[in-house]
Amino acid sequence: MSRVSTYLNFPGTAEEAFTFYASVFGTEFSVPLNRFGDMPSGPGAPELPDDEKSKVLHVELPILAGHVIMATDMLASMGQELRVGNNTTLNLEPDTREEAERLYAALSEGGADGSGLNDMPWGSYWGTCLDRFGVRWMFNVTDAE
Repeated sequence: MSRVSTYLNFPGTAEEAFTFYASVFGTEFSVPLNRFGDMPSGPGAPELPDDEKSKVLHVELPILAGHVIMATDMLASMGQELRVGNNTTLNLEPDTREEAERLYAALSEGGADGSGLNDMPWGSYWGTCLDRFGVRWMFNVTDAE
């Protein structure tokens, strides 16, 4: 089933922020907190510094009316830098690759910062783009073909 959530990027404070948000909303993480050190590195991928292995790769927290916020920490070793325009992303989870491709094509037209849609090591068909209005979109098809 399709869903929309909000994805937040942090400069190394995702765990602290989401622990706070959990206390504010009285909810618990809906998936176990994943750290960068938990993910096997892909072929040719650089080894992460030890201090970044403990950073948050992914966390999810339900807040109100079924809405879920998600987050990750940005990694300096990968050249990532938090700035206005990349700190908040609307995460779309369409039911099919075809719908993800249609939405990606429409939203990325005239925009920038697109990654394209690709199969990912965690099993999803995933990509991002910044639309022509400066809004960042993420696409994630979990039942990748």
